[in-house]
Amino acid sequence: MIDSRAARLNMVESQLRTNKVTDEAVLNAFLAVPRERFVPPDLAGIAYVDDDVPLGGGRVLLEPMVLARLLQLAQPRAKDKVLEIGAATGYATALLARLAERVVALECDARLAAAARARLKQIGGDRITLVEGPLERGHPAAAPYDVILVNGAVATIPDAVAQQLAEGGRLVTVIQPPQGMGQGVLMTRVEGRLSQRPAFDAATALLPGFRPAPAFVF
Repeated sequence: MIDSRAARLNMVESQLRTNKVTDEAVLNAFLAVPRERFVPPDLAGIAYVDDDVPLGGGRVLLEPMVLARLLQLAQPRAKDKVLEIGAATGYATALLARLAERVVALECDARLAAAARARLKQIGGDRITLVEGPLERGHPAAAPYDVILVNGAVATIPDAVAQQLAEGGRLVTVIQPPQGMGQGVLMTRVEGRLSQRPAFDAATALLPGFRPAPAFVF
């Protein structure tokens, strides 16, 4: 049986600290949240590998390093309201709940949403609101958000999502171009305008609703 505490410590020390994750609040969240509870039971033994973990239906639990670097870029603060797009089984949701005041977690897959509810209930999720709906629309009912985490790769950020980011807010995700390596990016809203800064290379699965439109072929 895996020693989950030792595995979490090894993940933080060997995968995160060695890959430019230095924010102690982020590192402590990764130490505290049991990643193995957010994967299918038969995959618990690989929950802490430095890779995406498949959740079925083309969805994954993001590689720890990629998720940690995105959270470090986002800098969620104790008074922040966060929108997580693509909650899947709720792992990043649980991490965010340790860093921010309120987390609205959006998931489009009913199977994954049910898994997230069950897991988050087990660890206590009074700061979390889990909602189901199309990912590409965000959740305007609770906007604006200080932080938006798009928990996976996207081709572009739809205006409907970008408009839900508050002034001074931070949006983080992986932008995946049609060809080549994806990039973890930070978008910030200043004086109503969004700026984008690439931060690191990353390869992960595209989220439903964020895939590029098929090219027209003559």
